[in-house]
Amino acid sequence: MKAALSAILMLSFAAGGFAQLAAPGASGVSMGHVHLNTKDPDAQKNFWVEVIGARETKLGTMQAFKLPGVLILARKADPSGGTEGSVVNHIAVKVRDLSGTLAKVEAAHIRIVSKNPPQAMLQGPDGVRVELTEDTALKEPVAFHHIHFYTAKVDEMKKWYVAAFGAVPGKRGRFEAADLPGVNLTFAPSENTPAGTKGRAIDHIGFEVKDLEAFTRKLEEGGIKLDIAYRKVPALGIAIAFLTDPFGTYIELTEGLDKL
Repeated sequence: MKAALSAILMLSFAAGGFAQLAAPGASGVSMGHVHLNTKDPDAQKNFWVEVIGARETKLGTMQAFKLPGVLILARKADPSGGTEGSVVNHIAVKVRDLSGTLAKVEAAHIRIVSKNPPQAMLQGPDGVRVELTEDTALKEPVAFHHIHFYTAKVDEMKKWYVAAFGAVPGKRGRFEAADLPGVNLTFAPSENTPAGTKGRAIDHIGFEVKDLEAFTRKLEEGGIKLDIAYRKVPALGIAIAFLTDPFGTYIELTEGLDKL
């Protein structure tokens, strides 16, 4: 419990202006953040700021990188593995200029796993896979796009996110998918059951929730167990809760990060 509380208190912030998260939809849920464990904070900073084009800031002792639609948090820790082999196989951003971004990738000696314009898959620091998709109509140079889950139970996982968070079911190309404001959730089939996220390079994903207390009460009434119950962090003006989905994804729920 002390460790959990320490992690919560690390959400203290040193700068304002984080209101780039999408407005919540009918369910009150939108994309919030992606939390990384990193052996090399400087490498993550170089990747997200210099290569991808995020804006650097800090939340307490943690590095933070802002992109339209998401906050990337990086905590110094030795991850148990990269994203490959995990239920969250990769995350994805859209870029307005793919060739220009790939020039930065090559200059930074970041491994390009595959390239098939208008897309490319990168192997970032700590084994975090990041997919790039070109969208020349973007208003900003870069924006968050999707979380790509690998699972042996595609239909069940999709239904769970629709039921738990009010995600809108659909397809993304050939993949089963569901949408929340600020993010597409993509579900790809895996022959084996992937490892859970906790402790890996992507430790957890985060959703911002309107009226989090009522929302967590509804989750519990529906049989969803919370790993860390709803609580307020008055010094920060936020509230938080944690849970793990039935497929191994560790999830943080927050209320108030959209105002920071």
